[in-house]
Amino acid sequence: MRICHVITRLIIGGAQENTLLTCEGLHDRGHDVLLLAGPDTGPEGSLWDRATHYGYRTAVIDSLHRAIRPWSDWQAARELRQAYDQFNPDTIHTHSSKAGIIGRFAARAQPNSAIVHTIHGMSFNRTQPGWVRRLYAELERRAARYTTHIVSVADAMTEQSVAAGIAPRDRFTTIHSGMQTEWFTPDADKRRIARQKWGVNDEHIVVGTVARLFRNKGYEQLIPAMADTAAKDERLRFVWIGDGADHDSYLDQLSRGGIRDRVTLTGLVPPDEVADSMQGFDMLVHCSQWEGLPRTAVQALLLEIPTVSFAIDGAPEVVIDGETGKLVPLNDIRALSAAILHLAGNPQERRSMGRAGRVRCLSMFNHHDMVDRLENLYRELLDSSG
Repeated sequence: MRICHVITRLIIGGAQENTLLTCEGLHDRGHDVLLLAGPDTGPEGSLWDRATHYGYRTAVIDSLHRAIRPWSDWQAARELRQAYDQFNPDTIHTHSSKAGIIGRFAARAQPNSAIVHTIHGMSFNRTQPGWVRRLYAELERRAARYTTHIVSVADAMTEQSVAAGIAPRDRFTTIHSGMQTEWFTPDADKRRIARQKWGVNDEHIVVGTVARLFRNKGYEQLIPAMADTAAKDERLRFVWIGDGADHDSYLDQLSRGGIRDRVTLTGLVPPDEVADSMQGFDMLVHCSQWEGLPRTAVQALLLEIPTVSFAIDGAPEVVIDGETGKLVPLNDIRALSAAILHLAGNPQERRSMGRAGRVRCLSMFNHHDMVDRLENLYRELLDSSG
């Protein structure tokens, strides 16, 4: 098959890693793959080098940007139509909100292509003003008219889309976002090395976070919970993996809260080294304000690290309260603190939750299974269309 994938930008992130693993897997199976993406990068780092060196085709759509820019957006649609015409794909598969909308509108002129879109996270969500949510919901409804099938990375994405009238339920399939699960294998030596690097010893309990240092990632709720729990349990230490635009602001908040000396910031870590750093965690705390399905929670559980998360979107599909971690109501700082302290005080429970989480995630998130299911979906859609 000739398969074209479209994504807004190739920063280091879950949707982007999912898309590259899909392109790589399809290329390995002998399909002709083209990846189209905009030129934007960010403080998270870029995945362009990985994309361009794997062996499938890649091209930059110069006018495709994350921000809404009407003239550039029109230009991006024109560039995409030209790329589609030249490649003549059997399947066009779009990812992320901006590329998903523009890419599918541009694909209307490809009558022989199956058009697939993956929802990695809803384009309209609780963090946006009401008029923005309404605008994106309407754009999604219109784009769905030209979409053969929609893939959700979590059942929650399907439920929210159906409730918003995007498309009927039978147009959705859940295919969990695959990852290189072999990277995330518990290793005692790597755990010891990571903790030595952070200056913590066996008596300390490391509460880890993996997220951009950026609004809507939940640091506004996490920092006061850290201050509260640090005052109640001297053993607690905190490690943040990631960087972002609000780095300096969060450092100031840590200092004002009197806990700066209890926190290690690693900065950006390459994707293939994240697992080695996470080995040193005793628990993961994930406070994002909206998600598709929290990729870092899956990675932590693969490492047998229990997770504390807000009970939103796809999180309850992997963080099973009392079984693989603790779920707390969105933005309930008191409940968040209580969950951290509970796991800190129950090492046996942490171990049992971690083991259960690894078993669950190994069966759900293998990237080879993801590619198999997508390949089968493409074939079914093409067969049904003749």
